[in-house]
Amino acid sequence: MPTGAKGVAIRCSGLRKRFVSRSSTVDAVDGLDLEVRSGECFGLLGPNGAGKTTTIEILEGLLPPTSGEVEVLGGRWDAHADDLRQRIGISLQETRFAEKLSVRETLDLFRSFYRSGLPPEEALALVSLQEKSGAWVGKLSGGQRQRLAVACALVGDPELLFLDEPTTGLDPQSRRSLWEVLRALRARGRTILLTTHYMDEAERLCDRVAVVDHGRVIALGSPGELVARLGGEHVIEFALEAGADGLREEDYRGLPGVSGARIDLEGVALTVTEPHVTLPALLERLGRERLALARLATRHVSLEDVFVDLTGRHLRDETASTAA
Repeated sequence: MPTGAKGVAIRCSGLRKRFVSRSSTVDAVDGLDLEVRSGECFGLLGPNGAGKTTTIEILEGLLPPTSGEVEVLGGRWDAHADDLRQRIGISLQETRFAEKLSVRETLDLFRSFYRSGLPPEEALALVSLQEKSGAWVGKLSGGQRQRLAVACALVGDPELLFLDEPTTGLDPQSRRSLWEVLRALRARGRTILLTTHYMDEAERLCDRVAVVDHGRVIALGSPGELVARLGGEHVIEFALEAGADGLREEDYRGLPGVSGARIDLEGVALTVTEPHVTLPALLERLGRERLALARLATRHVSLEDVFVDLTGRHLRDETASTAA
């Protein structure tokens, strides 16, 4: 099997996937270009319908592309599928297990699919699920099932790990435990492709992230680089008392130190370079317009702000709409 370009785990160019039905034609992926380096944790972010799940399913070999080139670990799915499956691990957004198997039996089953890998006990320990080894899968909580899915992805000791929202449903302690597992894998030279709805997770874990919308990559870089593109280090968030009309976005952009302004249902968010300069000017302007504040807060710019600036949507709102 070919080894591919040195230092590259995933490469795709001109990737397209078109779904055709009697009533419509949808280009879920529309000429997407992407390169994931060996040994990095790479985040794929995007609103619902952006094409990220379709992209991942193509990269995992679960879905054929309509057109374009895909290379995974130096191989192609149409020529090296058996070898590639031995070298990757996959945790889907939702994994269905046999309810009447125990956790240990499930891990034994998945381990049998690989020529080499981790002892099942070690995979369970990585996700802190040892105490449930003898429990039926049907008796597990949602968070415990999620941890089992990650253990099944790890049991083959993969070179490349695909994780689709791996910490959804986990309590804060379990989330952070899994973060440490992923950091340890990256330290061992493993490559991780991660999708997540948690912006703090992407900022803490990912070396680079790609924001996908309408089937294309619209931004690519490290979390720090993407945040820097907004042109400010801080955000002033506030809301006016009910019934107040407020000002227009362009009025707020005219305040000193403001590099960007956004008004939505949650209130107003100003991206600023110097909060100590902007805040007095903002309060003076609101006082002059007889507009009373309902709340006011300042914080550092985050990856969530980048996402909203690029797509016009909060990723947490996308999560809520999916759950509804």
